[in-house]
Amino acid sequence: MVAVVTMDNDITEYKESSKTLKNLEVMSLEALNEYIATLEEEIRRVQAIIAEKELARSVAEKAFKT
Repeated sequence: MVAVVTMDNDITEYKESSKTLKNLEVMSLEALNEYIATLEEEIRRVQAIIAEKELARSVAEKAFKT
């Protein structure tokens, strides 16, 4: 379990995902395609969070430059 402090000073806890790789060889074509869709959705979610954090950083940097 990892504790994360957000920009609003809220403490959020989340469980780190397993670092073990899935055995793709035993998965069906349907399961592999579903797995890809799940990963793509997670990538979009991460990209959205990155964009939010970059914007917040940019705003903070501008506030401290004045």
